[in-house]
Amino acid sequence: MKKIWIMNHYGEPPTTGTNTRHFNFAKILTERGYNVKIFTSSMIHRTTINYISDNIKFLEKQICGVSFVFIKSSNYKGNGTYRIKNMLDYAMGIYNVTKQFDKPDIIYASSPHPLTWLSSYFIAKRYDAKFIVETRDLWPETLVAMGRIKKSSVIGKILYALEKYIYQRADSLIFTFPGGKDYIESIGLNFSKVNYINNGINIKEFYEQKEKYFYDDMDLENENTFKVLYTGSMGQANELKYLVESAERINNYGMYNIKFILFGDGYQKEELERYVKDNNIDNVIFKDKVDKRYIPNILSKSNLNVFTGKHIYLYKYGLSLNKMFEYFASGKPTISNIECGYDLLEKYKCGITVKGGSAEALTEGILKFYNMAKEEYNDYCENALKAAKDFDFEYLTDKLEDVIIEDSIVKRLASENIK
Repeated sequence: MKKIWIMNHYGEPPTTGTNTRHFNFAKILTERGYNVKIFTSSMIHRTTINYISDNIKFLEKQICGVSFVFIKSSNYKGNGTYRIKNMLDYAMGIYNVTKQFDKPDIIYASSPHPLTWLSSYFIAKRYDAKFIVETRDLWPETLVAMGRIKKSSVIGKILYALEKYIYQRADSLIFTFPGGKDYIESIGLNFSKVNYINNGINIKEFYEQKEKYFYDDMDLENENTFKVLYTGSMGQANELKYLVESAERINNYGMYNIKFILFGDGYQKEELERYVKDNNIDNVIFKDKVDKRYIPNILSKSNLNVFTGKHIYLYKYGLSLNKMFEYFASGKPTISNIECGYDLLEKYKCGITVKGGSAEALTEGILKFYNMAKEEYNDYCENALKAAKDFDFEYLTDKLEDVIIEDSIVKRLASENIK
């Protein structure tokens, strides 16, 4: 039985967090006979929850059938110095705490920040374990694209050097976006060990929650409106101003039966609400952030799902937004203004991507679905359900298992002298 350690600073349990990619992998792998532990921070991201409030260095806990090891990490809020300290706490903590556990066969280290990779690399060397590196966000490329650091800055050069150092020493690379090979090739490295495993959806759980956790809301229940739904964060990266400006245009057209319903929270929410109020945009309805369990039922009442984002070069490598797969599973079409490579909406014909950085283009796309013939609209809905099946976590875990056992396959083929 292979022992797998998943290192993810934000590898949260479903009971307290929303970043459950590795919980889903761990649960399925455990059911398949693997011995899996998730080493994560005791401080749950975007909450006030900290699993450790005393002087112990770690806490091991079984949650929903998965073994979690919470590493003592300091509290923080926002993106300031306290968050950096939290990152350092976790990176140094996993290096020291793992000495108290039996030797693993595989270290599976996931970004976003590279300190997790670095500590995990030295842990893998300590135990002579296979080292799998997963990239969920390109650091520092994302920071450069968002204008937070300059590529030529000292910190930029250090982060790029660290990224290359880790990629060269990993046994296998996993990217959650389709263009991982393109990126690796662009920085002058061999892409032969690159694998693509996107984010996904637990379809069985999604449909169970849809029926079990009913969300009673009069705006969602109104069958006389065409509901454009957004769920998720409301920050700079989401660029929801384009959606609000699109709603304003439609409102000015006098098409009052199209309603924009936005669920979530974030530091730009107040600014958006103020803009809506000041400009008398009465077709935009802001809702609070809800427990993730209610999202399936909420999305089932949508007519069109939407996500927006910045118009930047980074997306040429494709997208791996968690909400996209929830949208697919809802069986409703999706509209996006994030122009990207490897466009899944186009691939599966389950939605459309309009020109980025344009409220006018987004408006035209929304009206296209509003005026669409029922037969064509239903085709988009059916295609969304088909897309969801390709990103069910059972199937994604098959792909992960291929990465885990690939060395064994190579050795077996060599022993059988099969070319």
